[in-house]
Amino acid sequence: MPRPAPWRLLPASYPTTETMQTRFQDLDPMGHLNNVAFAALFENARVRFNQRMGSMNRERGFRGVVAQSTINYIAEGSYPEDVEIATGIGAIGNRSWEILAAMFQSGKIIATCDTVIVMTSSPGEPLPTAFRHRLEELRVREG
Repeated sequence: MPRPAPWRLLPASYPTTETMQTRFQDLDPMGHLNNVAFAALFENARVRFNQRMGSMNRERGFRGVVAQSTINYIAEGSYPEDVEIATGIGAIGNRSWEILAAMFQSGKIIATCDTVIVMTSSPGEPLPTAFRHRLEELRVREG
């Protein structure tokens, strides 16, 4: 897998940042954060991002599911240092959108995560206009 574009490695490229605690149980036998911990940390940050965005509200019948999630491991992570996960919106399709995230520890990039979300409600209909505008507001800043 090629190294992510240089802008992906900068916290300023993302509109939001979330601090997440690492846990002792997240360590592998070598004393590094394991791959499952990376996935869980990215998932927690993504859920918080979605909650702040107000994107999927069951009461309004708007739902989406993860269709794909790819993690690019760049450097080792450690415990007990917190991680900062910067998040924003990448590509926006007719019924899907991409959430891009980067994980930093002690100011250094340690991983990126690209997740595609697909709308499952209202089959055949495009993303609601107001929601599409909210996605646009939270786009990453490339370059």
